Formats: sequence, C-alpha cells, structure tokens
Amino acid sequence: MPLAALAVLAGTAVSVALGTPGADRASSAEQIGAARPVVVRTVDAPDLGDRYRAFSRSAMRVTASRVTLHALPKVHDHKYLTTRLNLWPSPHEKGHPLTVLPSGGTVAVTGAHKGGFAQIVRNEKVRWVNADYLADHKPQPAPSSSTSSSSSSSGSSGSTGSSGSTGSSGGPLLSQAPCPSGSGMESGIVAAAVALHRAVCAHFPQVHEYGGYRPDGEHADGHAIDIMVYSDSGTGQAIADWVRANAAALHVDDVIWAQHIWTTQRASEGWRLMPDRGSTTANHYDHVHVRVF
Repeated sequence: MPLAALAVLAGTAVSVALGTPGADRASSAEQIGAARPVVVRTVDAPDLGDRYRAFSRSAMRVTASRVTLHALPKVHDHKYLTTRLNLWPSPHEKGHPLTVLPSGGTVAVTGAHKGGFAQIVRNEKVRWVNADYLADHKPQPAPSSSTSSSSSSSGSSGSTGSSGSTGSSGGPLLSQAPCPSGSGMESGIVAAAVALHRAVCAHFPQVHEYGGYRPDGEHADGHAIDIMVYSDSGTGQAIADWVRANAAALHVDDVIWAQHIWTTQRASEGWRLMPDRGSTTANHYDHVHVRVF
C-alpha cells in the first residue's frame, strides 16, 4: 500500500480515538463507553443487605428441632395373643395387614378400643389388632387333634382307628366309610361335603343327626353341612376344633360354632365373634356349621 494511504488511515484512527475536531463527538463517546466495563455502584448498602437476608436460603430452611412431633399414646398394659393375629395400620380390615403377629407373643396396649380393635404401640408406631384375641395370661398349647379326638369319643368302639391318626406325611387319615345317617343326608351335596360328612361321622360316632342340602342360604349350593350336637357343647367344641385343625385335608372354607366363625381366608385371626342373631339355632349353639370349597 502507498505510504500516503497508510498515513491517512493512521491519522483517521488517531482522530477517532482522541476525539479530534471534525469527528462526531457523540458517536465517539458512545463507542468508547461501550468498550469500557460497566461499573455497578453499591448505593444504599444496608438496604441491599436486608434484601439479601430476606431471600437467603439459610433463612428458608426448616430444621428438625423446629418440627413438632405427635407424642405416642401412653402404654397402659401388655397383653398376650391367643392366636396368630393380623397387624393393621388403622382400626378396620382394609387391604392387606402389615404383618402377622405370632401366637403367644405380647403387645403393648394403650387401652383405646374402636370397632372391636385394640390400639397398640409397636416399634414406636400406633397399630391396631383384633381385641377378641388378647388375654392377660399366656395361652397354653392346644392339645393335638388325636388327643382331643380320643377324649371326645369317650372310648367308644370304632370312634378313632385310622380316622384319628396321622399318616407318615403328617396329614390326617380320614375315613370315607358310609355313615349310619345314610345316603339321604348326602343327596344334593357336593363330593367334598360328602367326604366331610363321612370323616366327622367316623370320628364322632356319638353324633347321630346331620343337616345337608336345603334350598336356602349357604345350604342351597350343596357346599355346607350342619352337625347337630344340641345341648352337648363339649362335643360341639371338639368337632369345631377338629374340623378347623384338619381344614386343609377336608377342603374347609369356614366353620361356625357358638356365635363365632373361623375362615381359611382369615385363619390367622382365629375365632371371630359374630353378631347376635336372636336364637340358639341362629347363633349356632346347637350345631356346628361347616362349609367346603
């Protein structure tokens, strides 16, 4: 490039940078200002500090020491479980239980009851169990089915034999011999109910009367039988316990006796109290009602 041209360019640059006469002063000032760093003046520093503190993260934190926790209810006593018992988060049966508590264990009760449930404290949490199966004393082990069967039969001939024993696999050996009550009783009931009738008949020969099919209630589909004991409550209890103990082999769905019910679906709760139906027969004090699947 010619030297003259270089000189002209250099002069122009100098005149712009220094604001020499002939240049646009306002335009140059804007360019120079744009090239300089922006300086923020800290005016009213105390106010800014207050503003900072108002929006500080530390001021928004909630510490554990400021949270108020609900105190657990006071434990009133300790009770024993008379059977395996479902543990519920609230005083009603809804969904699945939290766990099943073992029979003979203890729970810390608060004394509060609601809808047949007792409030307890377990693992520092409020829980509920069925109050019907709590006792002041530890329950004694139940006698084996063969022992109770022998005592209930009172030494009658043919009352036990193979039906009162257990096989090598641990399951009961249940008689299927025809009963004195005859085929009339078995008319209209399903095969599992027939097998139940014959097993009970062989095991408790002192019982002479049964009820089978009838066109009403649970008997209408042939899945239920009634075992009549009338005023012999000892035999009634022995039958109810024996049927319950052999429920799997007998394909039992539920047992009703003395205003209490036991079901395989809620077996862990043991016997459950039923509402009063107003009579001895309706409350099942004179017969054991058994339903099969």
